[in-house]
Amino acid sequence: MEITDTGILCSGIKEGKLGLALAKCSGNVAGLFTKNSIKAAPVRICEENIADGKIEGLIVNSGNANAFTGEKGLEDAMEMCKIAAELLKCNTKDIAIASTGVIGRKLDMEWIRKKAVEVYHDLGNSKQHADKFGKAIMTTDKFLKKAHSEKAKISAVAKGAGMIAPNLATMLCFIFTTAKFDSGELYEMLKTAAENSFNRLTVDGDTSTNDTVLLISTCKDKVDRDMFSEELTKVCRSLAYQIARDGEGATRVFTVRVMGAEDDEIAARIAKAVASSLLVKTAIFGRDPNWGRIVAAVGYTANVDEKISISFLANSEVTLVDRGIILGNEEKAKKLMEENEEFEILIDLHRGTGEGFAIGCDLSHDYVKLNSAYTT
Repeated sequence: MEITDTGILCSGIKEGKLGLALAKCSGNVAGLFTKNSIKAAPVRICEENIADGKIEGLIVNSGNANAFTGEKGLEDAMEMCKIAAELLKCNTKDIAIASTGVIGRKLDMEWIRKKAVEVYHDLGNSKQHADKFGKAIMTTDKFLKKAHSEKAKISAVAKGAGMIAPNLATMLCFIFTTAKFDSGELYEMLKTAAENSFNRLTVDGDTSTNDTVLLISTCKDKVDRDMFSEELTKVCRSLAYQIARDGEGATRVFTVRVMGAEDDEIAARIAKAVASSLLVKTAIFGRDPNWGRIVAAVGYTANVDEKISISFLANSEVTLVDRGIILGNEEKAKKLMEENEEFEILIDLHRGTGEGFAIGCDLSHDYVKLNSAYTT
């Protein structure tokens, strides 16, 4: 995350499983939030606070989702905004908020009050400050996820590893820019970028109660809108791939590309189904090119026939099925899977011009181990 000269100050602190991050970021804002009907308290408060498209600061905690916590959760979320507002000397309604972690537990507000002061006094705009912010919001993440575009004046940081599904795909993402756009323009471009990145991502098929993506502009620089929108999508897609690569226990990242569908919507739906299939994901973990599982996922998602082509692509391309004819190249495909940590599964339905894609990762023993002891 490169934030020098953006006009944004940030920092964070991580102690065990708990973290707290703070940013001073005066400008315009747009956000996307979880599609889960049970929305965490910070999501509900954040949606209200950014409704006018203005922002002065951001506060984020990790280790506790503050979800399914009733009125007390809402009070605590509002108290977090008040704490940040007092430190940043602004209106409480101008503070955006996000939380991530265990569901159903009350926040340790005493810890948050104390640490907020520490983080505030450490605010800065160096790479080190940005990394502190990013690490503070991590939970089961193995590494910090960040991306930037010098061309479009964009810097972004995200967290996410498990509970990731195509409904924003628990993820938090904060995108900062100096590009001058109003909140309506920011929203439209963010919506497009998310649809072509985070909404194509699936780790385990679970949609979090806390998903939050914010695009914040300090409005310092005039930037071409079309170029900015394209670069924003690239930044979001980079973060989506990083989240897949860090999928809890993941060893392989794969992209499913579908072509030849009746339309783009069907192609996208098929791609997501294949990327989400537990049988496909476990086969990939075992480096088993079991194309039959891919065929099954295609068939239960859309009305197709057997004239399907399936290939694996990395440093080379291996075709397993060509218009329904089985070619017997499993050993070549297995070698490709063993030698490449990232590869593509190409599916051609030969029925039309529709295209779509989804991003996924394999499912390993470590995913079960990690999530079986998450709250202990």
